[in-house]
Amino acid sequence: MFFTNTGRVYVERVHEIPDMGRAAKGRSIANLLELKAGESIAALIRIVSQTDANNEDVTWSQPGYLFFATRKGTVKKTELSDFANVRRDGIIAITIEPGDLLIDVKLTTGKDEVVLITREGMSIRFREEDVRSMGRQAVGVRGIMLEPDDAVISAAVVEAKATLLVASENGIGKRTVFEEYRAQTRGGKGIITMKTTDRSGGIIAALTVQDADEIMLITVGAQMVRTAVKDIRETGRNTQGVKLIELSEGDRLQAIAPVISEANEAAAEGEEKVGG
Repeated sequence: MFFTNTGRVYVERVHEIPDMGRAAKGRSIANLLELKAGESIAALIRIVSQTDANNEDVTWSQPGYLFFATRKGTVKKTELSDFANVRRDGIIAITIEPGDLLIDVKLTTGKDEVVLITREGMSIRFREEDVRSMGRQAVGVRGIMLEPDDAVISAAVVEAKATLLVASENGIGKRTVFEEYRAQTRGGKGIITMKTTDRSGGIIAALTVQDADEIMLITVGAQMVRTAVKDIRETGRNTQGVKLIELSEGDRLQAIAPVISEANEAAAEGEEKVGG
């Protein structure tokens, strides 16, 4: 599932996407999806194909929700089954109000806890159940109250024994245990997740990570660095963090992404088959 900044969603099978080497330039996403003018990809969600005992496709009948977060702090959740019939030219996944943009989407159970993270280093943790399920056309409700110059940059789902990894544009980052993020009422101002300064720059991404995970750091200048999560120091919320990557003059960190090893992928697929 490809979600765009304007709130639309497109669905494409993975085997339809060209498989290329690490150094390859790649193919424009606009050539794979029928994007509208001004649209860019805000989030990707992998939905595992499922069939029942009669070999009937039940992919979109699986339990679960899609949890949306916008730049101005609006959140919404919608049942996965509402996306069973996505047209080639996409459909509306969430109505985005003027001046706002979709920035993140997570696949959830409906009973998770979610953390919203902002560019200026604030965060708020609340129960997903505090957000009622809404249809695709709905706008959503307030997730966090922002200062005038701040914006939500990411959403993370709380997991047992995991930490929240945050990274800034100047390559500074850290991990903090979720216990330091007390649950709050949805729509509040939140608490500090990372002390941002001129040295760190604004926060650009956040991920829920486990000690055994690896992540990929991706810069604006197309530099990619793979690193083990356990090598990133665990510190408290109200701290600045450590350098994650050496940046060239004028370069900055653009994104971080989890690395899924073949072994972990096989294990995950095995669990899905057992659970199904």
